[in-house]
Amino acid sequence: MGNMQGQVALVTGGSRGIGAAIVKALAGRGATVAAGYSRNSDAAERLQKALPEGQVSIHQGNIGEPEDAQRVVDEVLEQHGRLDVLVNNAGINEDKTIRKMTPDDWDKVIKINLNGAFYLSSKVLPHMLERGSGRIVNISSVVGEMGNVGQANYAASKSGLHGLTKTMALETAAKGITVNAVTPGFIATEMVTSMPDEALEKVVKLIPVGRLGEPEEVARVVEFLADPDSGYITGTVVAINGGLNM
Repeated sequence: MGNMQGQVALVTGGSRGIGAAIVKALAGRGATVAAGYSRNSDAAERLQKALPEGQVSIHQGNIGEPEDAQRVVDEVLEQHGRLDVLVNNAGINEDKTIRKMTPDDWDKVIKINLNGAFYLSSKVLPHMLERGSGRIVNISSVVGEMGNVGQANYAASKSGLHGLTKTMALETAAKGITVNAVTPGFIATEMVTSMPDEALEKVVKLIPVGRLGEPEEVARVVEFLADPDSGYITGTVVAINGGLNM
């Protein structure tokens, strides 16, 4: 993969877990990275300080609100002058079975995980179309392919990203922009490792490679799809799940 010097990437949910790994991977390639976050300013500031000065900027916002999504994009463009890569990584979960799930539980997850990706993409696309180039990578989940008990809202939001990815890819393929998705399986992030030990052991037993994935393993695939030379790959959904879903 080539150097990304001079390129600017926006990674939502970029302060922790998979998002932070993606920020580090893209910065390691020479890109300037704007890390979006919602509430954890301490984690965002620690990440910024851990990388070379000036290489990472941090931007607070609730991407589930279209006005906030626009403001974050405007901030990045004003500060860096361009935006070459968008990684829609931000996501939350609010787990309950269908019988116990309230409309608020449903709306809260859809708003961030699916609506947020649409809001950010729709705000970024005019700039990319004007430049005639761009990379968008949506972070979905194996749960969006397989479903999971107690995660109807999360599964629906992540499955929805597949349709959004393919439609945006069709609409922009002839204009120098690629849109792809990755579907991580069970990755060793705070969301997964906070599961009860017994439940986590059961999950690992279902994974053919016999372990959780690492955030860096997801970041490597995102890094490849974000590469300026990956222009012939669009509309794809890449699985990173240790063989859990083939």
